[in-house]
Amino acid sequence: MPPIPLAVTTSTKTDVPTVREARAVAQRWGLPFLPRRSSEGIAPWLGTRVDALLVVGGDGVTLWEPQGSFAFHAGMAHLRRMRLRQGQRDDTFLKLAELVPGDAVLDCTLGLGQDALVASLAVGPQGRVVGLEKSLALCVVAAEGLQRYERGEDSCAIEVHHADAHAYLKALPAKSFDVVFFDPMFAKPKKAQPAFDVLRRFAEHAPLTPEALEEGRRVARRWVVVKGARHTDDLHKLGIEPAPTSRFSEVIWGRLPATP
Repeated sequence: MPPIPLAVTTSTKTDVPTVREARAVAQRWGLPFLPRRSSEGIAPWLGTRVDALLVVGGDGVTLWEPQGSFAFHAGMAHLRRMRLRQGQRDDTFLKLAELVPGDAVLDCTLGLGQDALVASLAVGPQGRVVGLEKSLALCVVAAEGLQRYERGEDSCAIEVHHADAHAYLKALPAKSFDVVFFDPMFAKPKKAQPAFDVLRRFAEHAPLTPEALEEGRRVARRWVVVKGARHTDDLHKLGIEPAPTSRFSEVIWGRLPATP
């Protein structure tokens, strides 16, 4: 039998609540659940019994594969949210998106959920943030992590969908969201922690297409915001003029208005 592409199991803590939660995660995402003995390691499973495992424990859900592991972490989004709570509005994403309380934001490339977390605070509890992630493994890690993240009463919940962004956009009515956001995976990886290498192996690497961008402009009421790598011409190819930013930043940002 070939390995199962993706399955759910528990951490070494195999008490009743942990098993119950792991089974619930598996059911939510339509994945098989593999029981695990408390003393049983998962290393022999990886690459033989399964290609990758989602391990549920007290610290949330961790993605494991033969080369390493990856778990949800708010990272820089936590600091960006702290600055926003202090009244600082110098965040590039927020400046370009011009988000205000009550706005609706569609994040077409959820990934780590960093920008979605910042948007959830900017739009407030009356706003709406929807995140799309094409990779099922990353979608589960992000969705389960965001569900456990203590965002506070001043932020809206983030709705997460396992979906292809272009197909999802095509099914939406025009002017469904105030802002549509794209953050495609960089073709040339930046230096990062080993865990990010795991994320890259599971992430969607297809570039943003002009067709998807136009669908985003149709769905947006105000702006389509796009993030790109500084040392590429990806934004220019899409007809987007990069916004001024620090010369030390490895990323650039741009936006296009919604379709009239």
